[in-house]
Amino acid sequence: MNTFKVSVKETNNPTIIKFELNQFITKHQSFEFNNIDEAKASPLAQQLFYLPFVKKVYITSNFLAIERYSIVEWQDVQQEVAEQIESYLNNGGLIVEEEATPKKVPVTVYAESTPNPSVIKFVANKKLVAATFEFTSIDEAKASPLATELFHFPFVKSIFLDENYVSITKYEVAEWNDITMELREFIRTFIENGKEIVLANAPEVVEKSTEALDASYENMDDTSKEIINILEEYVKPAVASDGGNIQFDSYDATTKKVKVILQGACSGCPSSTFTLKNGIENMLKEMMKGRVETVEAING
Repeated sequence: MNTFKVSVKETNNPTIIKFELNQFITKHQSFEFNNIDEAKASPLAQQLFYLPFVKKVYITSNFLAIERYSIVEWQDVQQEVAEQIESYLNNGGLIVEEEATPKKVPVTVYAESTPNPSVIKFVANKKLVAATFEFTSIDEAKASPLATELFHFPFVKSIFLDENYVSITKYEVAEWNDITMELREFIRTFIENGKEIVLANAPEVVEKSTEALDASYENMDDTSKEIINILEEYVKPAVASDGGNIQFDSYDATTKKVKVILQGACSGCPSSTFTLKNGIENMLKEMMKGRVETVEAING
């Protein structure tokens, strides 16, 4: 089982702090408790209400938000609260009883076109996954109940999941005009019903945990680490907005070649070759003078 890690995030409201988690704790449901009596269905919230400064507890899929009374400042107690939450979760503490009634948060999903005419991005108003996943067949999709069900649509060719969106690549037999509404509604209902997007204990999920990725990164050479950091900072946000992803594969110091994997809307996209050569390759050659000569997509 992955270890829970809690990070403290400030909000626009000085009385409210978010405690973000590195994995999901509810099935895309949200709960709000205003006092210890209301929190009967949540042992975690009840424990937090024993802290005299806790006014309100809000629990959602990947974070807790706590509103405080003015008897303390967050900076004096936030670290202690984060440690308490972390310890509670890592000792197997129950978060919310099965029969608890979630706070009904409307799920919205909108469809967005991408530079790849075969791909549409379906964006939700909730965080769906903590890592990226790509599935090109129903056999590969065992780790994701959502992807498995989407493959039952005969026109779905591949599925890419990231943060708060699903990119779907279609076969040519169908036109987007005929299928977009149906897919959008299916994804929205799936999320609203609190079904699991990816299975928390699936091997594919475990190997993408923060700990596993950190360990893999630490074993790399310095140049590879530098390339990953450049891709993370300058390239990934741009391709994510287009419904795709670029993943570092390898670096060869002898040939000065970087290999990457294109995912989601970037995979098989007519404009991705241009982006790769004129954008990413030029950027790496400029920022890592003498160490990078070419960038190649191993699935481009």
